[in-house]
Amino acid sequence: QVQLVESGGGLVQAGGSLRLSCAASGQAVRSYAMGWFRQAPGKEREFVAVVRWGGRITNYADSVKGRFTISRDNVKNTVQLYMGQLKPSDTAVYYCAAASGWSDSPRDYTYWGPGTQVTISS
Repeated sequence: QVQLVESGGGLVQAGGSLRLSCAASGQAVRSYAMGWFRQAPGKEREFVAVVRWGGRITNYADSVKGRFTISRDNVKNTVQLYMGQLKPSDTAVYYCAAASGWSDSPRDYTYWGPGTQVTISS
């Protein structure tokens, strides 16, 4: 079993930045792909970014490419998401998740954190 807990959310003005962190416990996640997803009110959960177990291979949604950076520390069992040039459309609950395979579909992720709210004001 893996437990994931996100932190770092908050209220930021448009153009600002935030760094989200996800701490894993219960079992090392070094063999899992780690992803970030987000869900805005009334919308489906959508893919944001994913990093492969080694940390070198990443993938991003087109909407965040060039603005967000995902990274992981397999020693500390953490995953980070740096979010820059934030827009009001980035407002959502952000979730950290772990998958045994490489995927950008939430259906393929086994473990999920409770989420952290990110609100961007215009």
